[in-house]
Amino acid sequence: MTRANAAVSGMTLGIGLVAIAIALPRAQTDANPTAALFIEQCSGCHGTDLAGGRAPSLFNEQWLASTTDERIASAIRNGVPNTPMAPLKSLTDEQIWQLTQYLRTQSGVLKTRPAFVVELNGALVKSEKQAVRMEVVARDLDTPWGIAFLPDGRMLVTERTVGGGRLRVVEKGVLLPPVKGTPRVHVQQDAGMFDVQVHPRYAENGWIYLSYAELLPGYTPPAAAAAGASRGRGGATAPSMTAIVRGRLRNNEWVDQQFIYHAPPALYTTDGSHFGSRLIFGREGHLFYSIGDRGVMQNAQDLSNPLGKIHRVNDDGTIPADNPFVNTPNAVPSIWSYGHRNPQGLAWDPISGRLWETEHGPTAGDEVNIIERGHNYGWGIATKGTQAGITKSSEPGMDDPVVYYIPTYAPAGISFVTSDRYPAWKNTSLFVGGLAGQALRRLEISGSRVTRQEVIFNQYGRVRDVVEGPDGYIYLAINHATGAGTPYGLIAPVPGWIVRLVPIQ
Repeated sequence: MTRANAAVSGMTLGIGLVAIAIALPRAQTDANPTAALFIEQCSGCHGTDLAGGRAPSLFNEQWLASTTDERIASAIRNGVPNTPMAPLKSLTDEQIWQLTQYLRTQSGVLKTRPAFVVELNGALVKSEKQAVRMEVVARDLDTPWGIAFLPDGRMLVTERTVGGGRLRVVEKGVLLPPVKGTPRVHVQQDAGMFDVQVHPRYAENGWIYLSYAELLPGYTPPAAAAAGASRGRGGATAPSMTAIVRGRLRNNEWVDQQFIYHAPPALYTTDGSHFGSRLIFGREGHLFYSIGDRGVMQNAQDLSNPLGKIHRVNDDGTIPADNPFVNTPNAVPSIWSYGHRNPQGLAWDPISGRLWETEHGPTAGDEVNIIERGHNYGWGIATKGTQAGITKSSEPGMDDPVVYYIPTYAPAGISFVTSDRYPAWKNTSLFVGGLAGQALRRLEISGSRVTRQEVIFNQYGRVRDVVEGPDGYIYLAINHATGAGTPYGLIAPVPGWIVRLVPIQ
């Protein structure tokens, strides 16, 4: 799936694209003009499914994974030597880009998905470089979202529950009752309890950080709307916003709470999407946190608005003097980078020290980025996915993703492997959890490039977080599969597990 570095297959685009170079007035009136274009002009040769026709199917996942968007676009634009595929100069760059996206998106729609496996414990997984056994260390969780470890080895887990959100402690393999006194959490569509992070100097100060969706203070939702939200339904029900707090644990109770980020009331919105909200500490003790665009892409380009950004603050929420926009008039001083849609994963490269990020795209175009101080990542102006109002896939002065995914992968939590327990993965492997496709993916990293990718598994559920524990093992927060073919709606709270990957020599 790596676009810039993939090897090129010998398969050509075939003869079916010869007829594409036509005007599109009728197709443009269709609900999906690109699909209509393909069906009307290509399906006669290539068919509309994986079987193909007189020419090979253009939805072949193996072929698409082995070539690049640039080569597909070049074949459409310039033709393919020694085949009937002639140059199609009359198509605009946007039409060519949309057609390329359609091939990749439809390949995901058509492929057969593996059956969901409910029982994870003891499952054997073989990757290219390492075999592991999956070991369940906590079960009977309600949509686990984030994992963090205390210095004594206790595990903290956040849950997005039907009634709100909880913080749980796993101690010596035992899941303790929910921590008392945590903030009231709003659940609606993407909203709920999010990430948990432990202060690097926890042994000295005891601080634990939580992010969650907060209902607008003082707002009382109608009874029907509150019930709908508690059942995990989408739709506009109540104004909410990402909030970040820190507190301490004392006798399984949350105490000494302080706000790190609390939005002004004007930013609370009834849109239930794109809260972002991954937390990570930097090597100098700063807290980085992500906030999604909350469903309004223009927010991501507005420096006076904190939404669609990655932020950097001191551990108490104050602003570091060397942040990139501290002296920019009207800019939110905590902003570290901008132009983000819905950032869901943050991890530090143990070799280069770079900050890597995962981000949900629109209908496709999910991203893996390297986050640089003050950089613009394009959302609201350019995207590798498809979004009404955006016609550009790249823009000068804005950072393209290192890799992107079409069809969607919905990348979530990420972690580099630094442990000696996995010598073949150590320091060069970035693990990326995925909500779509029940997948865990491994990216091989060399400097600022992804040189290879593999799917570790794709049948055990939605992988929300990936963390390397103090014992050197990789831990995963996995939720039951949702959506079509399951008992659960796509965004509903579901049963979940914490799983440890135990290497097999």
